[in-house]
Amino acid sequence: MNGTVALIVAAGTGSRMGGSPKQYWQLGGKPVLAHSHERFSKHHAIGQVLVVIGPDQDEFLFNALGNVPHVTGGASRRESVRRGLEWIAANGGADRVLIHDAARPGLSERVIDDLLLILEKAPGAVPVLPVVDTLASAGPRLDIPRSLATLGNTVDREVLMRVQTPQAFDFSAILAAHRDWPEDEDATDDAQILRRAGHAVAAVMGEEKLNKLTHPDDFAVAEAQLMSRMVSRSASGFDVHRLEAGEELWLGGILIPHDKGLSGHSDADVALHAITDAVLGCIGAGDIGSHFPPSDAQWRGASSDRFLDHARSLVAAKGGVIDFVDLTLICEAPKIGPYRDAMRARIAEILQVPRTRISVKATTTERLGFTGRGEGIAAQAMATVRLPEDL
Repeated sequence: MNGTVALIVAAGTGSRMGGSPKQYWQLGGKPVLAHSHERFSKHHAIGQVLVVIGPDQDEFLFNALGNVPHVTGGASRRESVRRGLEWIAANGGADRVLIHDAARPGLSERVIDDLLLILEKAPGAVPVLPVVDTLASAGPRLDIPRSLATLGNTVDREVLMRVQTPQAFDFSAILAAHRDWPEDEDATDDAQILRRAGHAVAAVMGEEKLNKLTHPDDFAVAEAQLMSRMVSRSASGFDVHRLEAGEELWLGGILIPHDKGLSGHSDADVALHAITDAVLGCIGAGDIGSHFPPSDAQWRGASSDRFLDHARSLVAAKGGVIDFVDLTLICEAPKIGPYRDAMRARIAEILQVPRTRISVKATTTERLGFTGRGEGIAAQAMATVRLPEDL
């Protein structure tokens, strides 16, 4: 018996979102599906997370979450949930199950806690929100441009609730209710299936951020809500490499013609190294040497864009957003100006951000020190990243 299992329904085809499955769209730096999967996976009371996907969506799922337990759904939401429940039953069963729509990424630990607490006394529980708008029935449509309908009688909103997910159930009860549901009849959610079987479903307070992403405009609202709950962090990076004859000169991911190149274990791109350290610093992930030690032969001559892409991926895995990078190169030669735009474009490409978020500057030390004598190049970088506030 698996205790509590979370079942995420992610089998939609995206018909109302222009044909692309919305559960795999990017939101706050990671796929929509990843938000709720991460929240369930981190919850202390949930032992397993199962994802129900649509046909031919295996690659989408792997790119979003990697290799995670999943099952292919059916032609309707009800059929997809049923297949997920049957998979759980065939793989050890469960005491409780939380059934959640992948298109509701704003899941909080508080909602999960409240639902599981209610399940100690009731066979089912759902999060709900009160209806705050005036509700009215729709009358006949008038032949007037942009008119939807005429206004009918108002409906008492005090007796109405907006039902959300996840919906939590005693596993045996919801499995039996699904098995008894008529095959030729559809259901919009699992709570009504349990109610049809004669069980009571309790309600807990939901949250506005749990609203379902249905139309493209909903993503802008969800992105704004997510960003409002993020904190900004900044960190610096600094690196130095020696200039030597016979070496290639890589700076900012660009090969620059010069009579000398930078010497180091990798391609010695001092600019990308400094930026990598700055990005890693924003998430407290050490420095470039701890991820790519010079003692490891596999990094000999390696392209430094691999290091920076790795740092970017770590930020993305935490749901972070890289806001800005400011790079200063310190050298007498070569002149950086002719290559500045190409560097900005390449760094932006590696970090997967607009070029407007990258600044590249250069200065000299007035011929003082090792950079002034042309013995090496130094680089200093600052990075600013936004991260979820609970990290």
